[in-house]
Amino acid sequence: MKKGMTAYWISTALLCSVYAAGAVMYIMRRPLVEQGFAHFGYPAYLVTVLIVVKIAAPLAILTRVSIRLSDLAYAGMFFHLLLAISAHLSVGDMGFIPAIVALGLLVLSFLTQNLGRKVASPNVPSAPLLTQNA
Repeated sequence: MKKGMTAYWISTALLCSVYAAGAVMYIMRRPLVEQGFAHFGYPAYLVTVLIVVKIAAPLAILTRVSIRLSDLAYAGMFFHLLLAISAHLSVGDMGFIPAIVALGLLVLSFLTQNLGRKVASPNVPSAPLLTQNA
């Protein structure tokens, strides 16, 4: 197996695991999560929206029923993670660290997806370091 394909599948599996764990936590510990959202100044109904996102986005990436949908899921996750980093930094807690790690996994997964999939995404920039031989 090529390095690029390995990097894609490992980063994607880890990223999807982070999102799955987040969805489980949001479901199982909903009152605590809603309390945390109130601490950020966010309404409680966002928890429901994020549960759907944390389940649907990884499914779109893993199943890749549509390249456009998969790339849209990457974009949604990107903005979600940026907002999570910003929210945690604004209140001064350390919750931004897992979000930064997940953002790194997201970027690696997105940039290497054409090496790990049969049908390439036209939205992935080509770079000399991300060739099939790498």
